[in-house]
Amino acid sequence: MQYFTALKLGEKRVKQSQDLLNLYTGNAAMPALALKDTKTNVWFPVGEENLIAVFKEASGYVIVICDKNGIAKTIAQWFSEEDKNNIVSRIKKDHSLSEYTGKLSLPI
Repeated sequence: MQYFTALKLGEKRVKQSQDLLNLYTGNAAMPALALKDTKTNVWFPVGEENLIAVFKEASGYVIVICDKNGIAKTIAQWFSEEDKNNIVSRIKKDHSLSEYTGKLSLPI
């Protein structure tokens, strides 16, 4: 796939995921990665599927919506454990999202 085509499709998927996470985080979601890192000149957009992942940092919990390969599409950060639990349970219930437990690819 051409770079521009893959990027546009990836950006669309990132926006959809960001909009979903924003519904539950009070517009705290930020865009993340739109392309899969293949380490070549072959370009692929992030996957269409949405999975939810959570990890803890020193400042609080981070909530991520990623594709099946763990590529982060959107991130919301620094939640208390109680807020994180409420947000994640509501998203899982309302949208039937599965939890991703593998290694995440984050825009760091």
